[in-house]
Amino acid sequence: MTDLNTLTLAEARDRLRTGDVTSVELTEACLKAADGAQALNAFVHPTPDLAIEQAKAADARIKAGDAPDMCGLPIGIKDLFCTKGVASQAASRILEGFLPEYESTVSRQLLESGAVMLGKLNMDEFAMGSSNETSCYGNAVNPWRRGNDDTALTPGGSSGGSASAVSADLCLAATGTDTGGSIRQPAAFTGIVGIKPTYGRCSRWGIVAFASSLDQAGPMTKTVRDAAIMLRTMAGHDPMDSTSADLPVPDFEAMLTGDIKGKVIGIPKEYRMDGMPDEIEKLWADGTAMLRDAGAEIRDISLPHTKYALPTYYVIAPAEASSNLARYDGVRYGHRAKLSQGDGIVEMYEKTRAEGFGHEVKRRVMVGTYVLSAGFYDAYYNRARKVRALIKRDFDKVFAAGVDAILTPATPSAAFGLGEMQDADPVQMYLNDVFTVTVNLAGLPGIAVPTGLDAQGLPLGLQLIGRPWAEGDLLNSAYALEQAAGFVAKPAKWW
Repeated sequence: MTDLNTLTLAEARDRLRTGDVTSVELTEACLKAADGAQALNAFVHPTPDLAIEQAKAADARIKAGDAPDMCGLPIGIKDLFCTKGVASQAASRILEGFLPEYESTVSRQLLESGAVMLGKLNMDEFAMGSSNETSCYGNAVNPWRRGNDDTALTPGGSSGGSASAVSADLCLAATGTDTGGSIRQPAAFTGIVGIKPTYGRCSRWGIVAFASSLDQAGPMTKTVRDAAIMLRTMAGHDPMDSTSADLPVPDFEAMLTGDIKGKVIGIPKEYRMDGMPDEIEKLWADGTAMLRDAGAEIRDISLPHTKYALPTYYVIAPAEASSNLARYDGVRYGHRAKLSQGDGIVEMYEKTRAEGFGHEVKRRVMVGTYVLSAGFYDAYYNRARKVRALIKRDFDKVFAAGVDAILTPATPSAAFGLGEMQDADPVQMYLNDVFTVTVNLAGLPGIAVPTGLDAQGLPLGLQLIGRPWAEGDLLNSAYALEQAAGFVAKPAKWW
């Protein structure tokens, strides 16, 4: 029998329904796989006892004929989601020991549908990073290797633990969050599927905030079909989140026909960056040909303000982060520094934050505080907000002209080695988000689909960007691309 942890959500769901396997068996297989994969450092707060308890309850529901799609399926939850009674640290020392008394809306919806939580997954601290090297738990590691080279590679970030766990079959799927590419970039680096829904499609309530106008939760899965299944459960209106859209959630899986005849796919000329590797260029051209062969019309388009996206993002995101992270002060929860005789409240704040926040978080908080400060607010923050509106308008014009989806690379390269960017200018690391940040700035849905391998055998992904609220249509285009690419490669097990 197939190793149960290697099943997709759809396969496992169907086998649970026929009684071929039980949720307890599936869960035990995943727990065993996760236990044997310590070298990947993907799971940071395992919850095996809770998982078995949830699996038993799911089996009872399935037997009773009351089983939603996600019932009995073992998944991992990114450490950014607050989970009741389970450590939720956002991979930061400043939240050490924090056990929430509440459940985030997204994880609650998954658990209420019968999904099984295997534990919490590694990530970049407060979701700030593109390589999972800013975590207080240490680096998450990509299960893929370059040929016979045993250099440890990044799984991408910030949802690196989620990407690593899904790619290595430690869980059937995982939750991620995406502020500037944190679902799509790690998905591309690890050969899995990751979708960032339209801003407002999934509730942000109970998810530790990084940049509130950009953050969005989404599924990280083995296939496009799995992404459709999981997104339906994660999405929906939530009165607890003022930015949550009160729109019906369609059956995304039912929309996966693979028929994209007559669909118009835009190819933005501004995404042809100087120095783009030939492999990425070829991958993009091959993906374009696949969609054309599937019956889509390919149209060259222009998104003229793309070149301003990265600087705009790196003004807005740190500004919102500096505001959101002000609440971590050592007073109410989490870490509090030991104080010396005579220290007052200001010293407590300073020492607690100095000990609790890592380098990248401090850097972004300082940048954010600077751009929001008197004298710089208009020069930086207000100007960035205006440019953001222009970036969104570029997309609006393209969609109004009849384009259904936009095809771009997901990342500027394959996964790089852990530590290889450490001494580089931080801007070099920020360039990893070059193809993804526009989607967050415009609030659009975007999906990364694995479509090929580079010369060293590492996965490469393409990104499709869709119209607002048209995740079903976007998933269907991604499904057609997935079928055409036929990507089935898996990492060779070394861990």
